[in-house]
Amino acid sequence: MKRMFLLAATALISSSPLYAHNAWIKPSATTVSGEDGWVTFDAAASTDVYNADHAPMALEQIKAYAPDGTETPIENGMRGRFRSTFDVHLTKPGTWRVGIQNLSVTGSYKLDGQEYRVGGRRGPPPSAGGPGGAPGGNPPAGGPGGPGAPQRSGNAPNFVASSADFSPPAGATDVKLSLSGMRNEVFVTLGNPSEVRLTGQGLEMQPISHPADLVADEPGRFRFLVDGKPAAGLEVEAVPDGRRFRDEQGTIAATTDANGEVTINWTGPGLYWLHTDYRDESSPRPGITGRRFQYTANLEVMAP
Repeated sequence: MKRMFLLAATALISSSPLYAHNAWIKPSATTVSGEDGWVTFDAAASTDVYNADHAPMALEQIKAYAPDGTETPIENGMRGRFRSTFDVHLTKPGTWRVGIQNLSVTGSYKLDGQEYRVGGRRGPPPSAGGPGGAPGGNPPAGGPGGPGAPQRSGNAPNFVASSADFSPPAGATDVKLSLSGMRNEVFVTLGNPSEVRLTGQGLEMQPISHPADLVADEPGRFRFLVDGKPAAGLEVEAVPDGRRFRDEQGTIAATTDANGEVTINWTGPGLYWLHTDYRDESSPRPGITGRRFQYTANLEVMAP
């Protein structure tokens, strides 16, 4: 089930299919001294985390947020064959948040005998060439209640633009819609660490051990929340960098307690890919029949 969800979520972050590969963001540094500074990032997806060998991450979906929550543009972006790279200029002291945040309704429904697909990607016409054609772009808004006509090709379903607050139109049948969200982020600190701001939406990680203070000989403690409430029973995995230089994956597994908290006992210094996902069948509003979230943090653990 987890791998299927990874497939759906990672497909959102690149125009190339990422399949079940793991998406990651690798910083050149996570702590910077001085009054301002620069950090360079690599962003991609691959079977072994931080080993760029599959597909780059889409730069247009990556955002940088200053400690006060204001958005700051990423700079010097470049998309290569296997990875994207970009810089962030740290201009305010405190802990910055860099990565992807996505929350939207996806799925399908029928109206007047026609099928509508919410979100996803519209395939190209047969003349596009290649097996099935190249991946299409995000569909424009359409369908009932949307500005413009739905997108169709032959007997293909109508495609409707997705949004976090989408609801099916009156009279819809065969409704199969869920609220889906993903976060993939890294924290970088200029000067003294500051509080990591949460949004209260979707699946989030609240650091108990601040990302700037992680040390190999001290366990890391984190709290996971869904819509601001503790998420108990989540299976959390931490995968260390350097898989290509060892025989085993080296995954550290843990489960959140009743307070949504988890403890990770690091196996040594380095970069770790911390990941979990969440799903239930609750209905946040009429017409939405479930929630599907995933969360990834890219954390640097220092030597003692």
